[in-house]
Amino acid sequence: MKYGYTIIYVEDVKDTIEFYEKAFGFQQKFITPENDYGELISGETTIAFASIELGSSNFKKGFVKTNRNEKPFGVEMVFVTENIESDFKKALEMGAIEFEALTEKPWGQKVGYVRDNNGFLIEICTPIKTE
Repeated sequence: MKYGYTIIYVEDVKDTIEFYEKAFGFQQKFITPENDYGELISGETTIAFASIELGSSNFKKGFVKTNRNEKPFGVEMVFVTENIESDFKKALEMGAIEFEALTEKPWGQKVGYVRDNNGFLIEICTPIKTE
């Protein structure tokens, strides 16, 4: 078994795909003609977005929708970069909202946190150096 996808349920799939292209430099892999599901080229694991309506049809028991005006869920996506200052700044310039400023951890890794256009939490960090 391997980890294949992360699917995030959002109000507007097309808008979210465009946000991730601008803010983080990912490329669209595809989007359905109905604009209710789309994927990004993001490395080994696919990041996908599906509409709230599609989620509602998949989950008969319902689910909690994110709300940009409330605290984020206790889950984050992590994007690793060697260019943390410029990539963090670019994300903010493209509409991400700073959640925690860039800081250096005791083990030498730099990290910062933003929220995407839907309110989901994203960590932008440098690789962890192992010797």
